[in-house]
Amino acid sequence: MKTMAVVLATGAAATAFVVAAVLAEQRGGEAAAQDVTFLGEPVTAEEIALGQDLYAANCASCHGDNLEGQTDWMRRLDNGRMPAPPHDETGHTWHHADRQLFIITRLGVGGVVPGYDSDMPAFKDVLTDEQIRTVLAFIKSTWPERQRTFQADVTANDEGDS
Repeated sequence: MKTMAVVLATGAAATAFVVAAVLAEQRGGEAAAQDVTFLGEPVTAEEIALGQDLYAANCASCHGDNLEGQTDWMRRLDNGRMPAPPHDETGHTWHHADRQLFIITRLGVGGVVPGYDSDMPAFKDVLTDEQIRTVLAFIKSTWPERQRTFQADVTANDEGDS
């Protein structure tokens, strides 16, 4: 009887391992919805999917289909403005708190840095606040765990001082 229990327990553990591995592979390294929050609130898989669609329609033309940003994004353009940065883990988006990312998206960079001249438009008349939230949640869902954890800590410590 004891041997049967060990066999069953071993089989259950192996099955759980295989299921976890398959799910991780299907996710392609992306965060599960339960791993993503915005201002401390969990984000659903449906919200992330909506955010992905809204990103494709409103952001990808500058920030890239794969969140890769524009070429030489750290070097000023001839007009003195900066190219669109990547929103994947190679950029600096994950260094900013949720509130700051929301304000930049809603009001443009000038909403955080008054007088800053940027090609980043304000989306307040294009996307609702909830739609902006889903776009940012989608972006966050693509980051590796290390970047999501760092950014969650920055958000938790954000006191509103941009």
